[in-house]
Amino acid sequence: MIATNSFSLLQKFDEQLCRALGCVNRSVSDFAAWKITSVTLSPENAREGLKNPSNQSVLQVEIQNRLAIPVLFPNLEISLTDAEESDIKTIRFTPQEWLPTSWQGSHPEFLRQGAPSGEIFHSELSISLPQNAAGYRVRIFYPEK
Repeated sequence: MIATNSFSLLQKFDEQLCRALGCVNRSVSDFAAWKITSVTLSPENAREGLKNPSNQSVLQVEIQNRLAIPVLFPNLEISLTDAEESDIKTIRFTPQEWLPTSWQGSHPEFLRQGAPSGEIFHSELSISLPQNAAGYRVRIFYPEK
């Protein structure tokens, strides 16, 4: 309890100091905060299967902020590979692209405030696969400024 009260007091002091100095007050960016809890890639319409020439698929990703503080949202990167595990296509999504629009609507300051502690985010992204795609990798990253 004492630690929580002390942290709260220091946070208020930091906010006042930041306002006085004109600094940017935003959440931290910490790669280690994020845990990818699940990822699946499946055809958009399983009945069409190989008959679908556009090869549209849905990537379902679930990630979690594991830290006890808000953390800036990362970008997502999907690397599609061929049968020899060579990269054939890379697709990147900004937080505005991968976060569910309903969540963004209820949290208009999400880019500045970051992801709440412990929050789990589930997203479904439609992607077009190259015909020779055989595998995929998903990673999170913060773009270089």
